Amino acid sequence: MLSRTAWSLVLRKAGLGTRGTHSPGGTARSEGKMPPYSNYYAQRSYPMPDEPFCTELTAEQRALKEKEKGSWTQLSHAEKVALYRLQFHQTFAEMNHRSNEWKTVMGCVFFFFGFAALVIWWERIYVFPEKPITLTDEWKAKQLQRILDMKGNPVQGLASRWDYEKKQWKK
Repeated sequence: MLSRTAWSLVLRKAGLGTRGTHSPGGTARSEGKMPPYSNYYAQRSYPMPDEPFCTELTAEQRALKEKEKGSWTQLSHAEKVALYRLQFHQTFAEMNHRSNEWKTVMGCVFFFFGFAALVIWWERIYVFPEKPITLTDEWKAKQLQRILDMKGNPVQGLASRWDYEKKQWKK
């Protein structure tokens, strides 16, 4: 509790109230940002960001920015590209360039399909019980012969399609 009180005193002395620092309707202040972070956001749908890509300039970059204020005909192509790179992170061509991420995604998908197939194969061998005897071909042949011997459903069923004199199926 003491730290909260101390923090509110610091904010009041600095001229910032808790409402000014925590309010969602407050203005965004860029002077308090940490150096590696910025509000830079550029995409194809939003190509002109609110802030430049490079906010902290070296001495060479500052000299280039001063030279920018003069005539652009005196700038070389490399200097123009360097100025562009200070303002923007990527060109439209670089933004539109396809990535190879789909290869990684498809590789992961096929890996998990293969892993699932191995799990299913392992379950069929070691987990699932053996087939019941009623599903074997021998059992099915005996059952069919039993139905034919009993002459089950002789009007429209299997017995109606069996020729009992020739011991074969009717053609």
